[in-house]
Amino acid sequence: MGKKNDGWFDNLVDLFETGVQKFAKNRLFGTKNAQGEYEWVTYEHVGNRVDNLRAGLASLGLKKGHAIGGIFNNRVEYPVVAFATYGIGGRWIPMYLKERPQVWKYIINDADVKCLVVNDEEIYDQIMDFKEELPNLEHIYIIETQKENSLDALEAEGAKNPVESIKPDPSDIACLIYTSGTTGDPKGVLLSHYNLTTNAQAGYNGFYSELDEDSVSFNILPWAHSYGFTAELNNWLQFGGSIGFMESTDTLIEDLPKVAPTHLIAVPRVFNKIYNGLNKKFEDEGGIKQKLFNKAMELAKKKRETGKDGLMYKILKKLVIDKIREAFGGRLKSSFTSSAVMNVEVAKFFIDLGINCYDAYGMTELSPAVSINSPVSGWKLGSVGKAVENVTIKIDQERVEDGSKDGEIIVYGPNVMQGYHNKPEKTKEVITPDGGMRTGDRGWLDEDGFLYITGRFKEEYKLENGKYVHPASIEEDMKLLPYIANAFVFGEGKRYNVALVVPDLDIIREYAEQIQLKSVGKFEEFIKSPAVRQLLRTEIQTHLAKTYGGYEIPKRFWYITDDFTVDNGLLTQTLKLKRRNVVKKYGEVIDYLYEKGIPEEIELDL
Repeated sequence: MGKKNDGWFDNLVDLFETGVQKFAKNRLFGTKNAQGEYEWVTYEHVGNRVDNLRAGLASLGLKKGHAIGGIFNNRVEYPVVAFATYGIGGRWIPMYLKERPQVWKYIINDADVKCLVVNDEEIYDQIMDFKEELPNLEHIYIIETQKENSLDALEAEGAKNPVESIKPDPSDIACLIYTSGTTGDPKGVLLSHYNLTTNAQAGYNGFYSELDEDSVSFNILPWAHSYGFTAELNNWLQFGGSIGFMESTDTLIEDLPKVAPTHLIAVPRVFNKIYNGLNKKFEDEGGIKQKLFNKAMELAKKKRETGKDGLMYKILKKLVIDKIREAFGGRLKSSFTSSAVMNVEVAKFFIDLGINCYDAYGMTELSPAVSINSPVSGWKLGSVGKAVENVTIKIDQERVEDGSKDGEIIVYGPNVMQGYHNKPEKTKEVITPDGGMRTGDRGWLDEDGFLYITGRFKEEYKLENGKYVHPASIEEDMKLLPYIANAFVFGEGKRYNVALVVPDLDIIREYAEQIQLKSVGKFEEFIKSPAVRQLLRTEIQTHLAKTYGGYEIPKRFWYITDDFTVDNGLLTQTLKLKRRNVVKKYGEVIDYLYEKGIPEEIELDL
């Protein structure tokens, strides 16, 4: 068991260097090698690289206030470059590897990046294509290269002339994290050292009872986003834990048991996919395996609800539940999720497997944690927990209709950003005169201080009848169905909602074969089958009717083959829908769905 942190760090340099000193020989990062095995480096190893690169950056004339940018995925070099930057008093500017070059160009210029570290020569060549449009960029270094401007060479240069680290002031800007806006240019969120250290420590203090030097995280989320950056990287350094990098989403299943994590920091979508996959696996196997699985989960549910188990549960736990847990490495005890509230039934399923699911809430502008469910502060399924240490949540009801118990969530505390870089008017729109942050999210607090999210003002809309709809919640629940890979709900100012649906092609093909459809080769062919479309429509509407009012449930559907992705511009880097982009791309389809009029229950035409 860990120990509550009462001695607060006020800058990231002290946080990192203290971790290196206390846990020098502990494993810190694990990376999969060419043979498919994980190789680990220690805190001391990473600390030495940070020392060398800090001196290398200083040798270039880079100093306090200068911006150093990075374009690469999570890897050992991420903390090396970031903490070396902090150690010269610089500002760290992370960028996503899978991003449009014009976004890189905008961020490099907006943040006034002096030195840029990129993943490989391909990214370097892309930057050089518009280098003339980057007047203040003086240096570019490459991680994966044999060229003279390699990051290794800069570290080697720094090793010859070491320099001491600068201890930044708490109010100094540590990094700019650019939000992936749905319209307009990205906004650079100015986060100070105090913003980030207090938030990481508040998060740790909610979980100190189960975080210690033996804790292992399996890295899924990008550290270029504030959630993984604070909850995982900066958090783990405080108690000497280790982090193994996922190679890719395609290797997730094979990598998990190799790392054998004790904790996952993820989004609900990851668990939804695992939940659907496990249920489908046993359904497909049928027979005795399915019966044992169902019985094991039934007895696990009974144990959760009553606290009582028995011989049959213990037997089935060994035969079924422990076997499932082995796929996660056998040691996974809990997960921290944010971005959206996990479906309660899915959360209960994982709890019954022995994996506690703690929902949290936050946003980049708040460093990012606002509230968490935790073993220390308390836990209520369906909520996003209580405010983290030193943070206060208020509910402003000025923007809601009479009679609502919810309102806009306003947050106060040391986690509130310093503002949007070069955007004073945008900053003024969200920072209240008394220093609070208007989140734009709707929610309410119960009598115990647990926060419940009800929607987002920017996403909610009114139907023609005046009723409000929060589409994101409906979409998340639709995606719990094994047939549905993605969904988009629309109905602003209309008489009813419609939905664009991306079916899971593999599962739909299996169903088509089961009912002996002749044309199962092409999606466009078999999706026109009344049987397939009736399946989808009935499943969706029946499923949603358990939770939503009739006015919220989509009446008409359009099925599409192309998923919403970051690459096609329909998802942000944190996998949230860019709603305006979806409407722009599929506007004609949406118009067509309404031109047909309110459908009868048996209508199946597209």
